[in-house]
Amino acid sequence: MQLHFIRPGKPGRRRSYESFNGKFRDECLNQHWLLSLADARRIIEAWRVECNMARGHCALNRLTPAQFAASFCNPTDESK
Repeated sequence: MQLHFIRPGKPGRRRSYESFNGKFRDECLNQHWLLSLADARRIIEAWRVECNMARGHCALNRLTPAQFAASFCNPTDESK
């Protein structure tokens, strides 16, 4: 197993990485016993899909990524 570290840089950049790492640890890794590499991959993939597809994001005005993308394909009448 190889360890990967965040490169030193601007504090603001590291903050977003650390925020993600904390959420990932709290919401995924601390919730499950990872019994094998295959089990870990299955659990992490399910978390990734739920996080990226089904959960609203603050940066997207609490929309899911799919809803946000659809708003560009189907703009409302207000934008005309």
